[in-house]
Amino acid sequence: MGAGHDHGHAHGGPPPTGTAAAAYRGRLRVALAITLSVMVMEIVGGVLSDSLALIADAAHMATDALGLGMALLAIHFANRPAAPNRTFGFARAEILAALANCLLLLGVGAYLVYEAVERFITPAETKGGLAIAFAAVGLVANVVSLSLLMRGQKESLNVRGAYLEVMADTLGSLAVIVSAGIIMATGWQAADPIASLVIGLMIVPRTVKLLRETLNVLLEAAPKDVDMAEVREHITALPGVLDVHDLHAWTITSGMPVLSAHVVVRQELLDSIGHEKVLHELQGCLGDHFDVEHCTFQRALGVPAPGPRTGRTRVWGRCGESARMAS
Repeated sequence: MGAGHDHGHAHGGPPPTGTAAAAYRGRLRVALAITLSVMVMEIVGGVLSDSLALIADAAHMATDALGLGMALLAIHFANRPAAPNRTFGFARAEILAALANCLLLLGVGAYLVYEAVERFITPAETKGGLAIAFAAVGLVANVVSLSLLMRGQKESLNVRGAYLEVMADTLGSLAVIVSAGIIMATGWQAADPIASLVIGLMIVPRTVKLLRETLNVLLEAAPKDVDMAEVREHITALPGVLDVHDLHAWTITSGMPVLSAHVVVRQELLDSIGHEKVLHELQGCLGDHFDVEHCTFQRALGVPAPGPRTGRTRVWGRCGESARMAS
């Protein structure tokens, strides 16, 4: 079908050098400072009150601090400039950090479940008043950190991993307060390991969801908000485009989707508007409708296949509008 081909690249500005998480570096630093402070306080409180739930929450705070540190380190590497042998730089470092955070969260969840079972087997007396006091301070600090990361977690898998770490801590502090209150009111010591068990189990569902999204990026699945069938329909609705194949879309890191395609166009289209105009139309189509600005196209020349449309002229609308036939 093709009488020749060449390559073209189009994007809506300079090649991307930043990532979606970079804008939240300052907020991650504040969240890290808060987390480290609360961790030290909860370790002291857990030892003084002999509360497993509070010590477990402090241990989780330690993993949070590690997770936030990894997120910040990944942002640092991801925003380093590209090199000849790393054409996208270290942009995917953030996805690796998100993956590491997922594994860390799953490990913490398993550890908390194990410790809770151990406490059921070997009960210990918990001082509810002290546990409530330390957990309340931790809860307020975690809520502040959550508010700092709320917006960023919608835009970056890396920030979302850190956000889930802090959210798990928030739930942990809340569980400690509830269990300590039950112990003070009823003397039922089993409330403490039950709280630890609940914290461990609540971590898993959101972590599994983040892990699935992270693996989709690493396996180069199409971006979740891009319908490939609709992309194909929009491209073939452009004037003079006969066919599109080898259509691929994937995500380098959060906020950096890319696309490549082999597009077959009419020779008369190139003669009338030129190669650059064709690329501009293709880029405008994808940038306007799918927010995919980093695209690479391979162009091939072709002629319409014979068929029942012989004797008619195809009248094209703009990208996304239905093509219609005119006699």
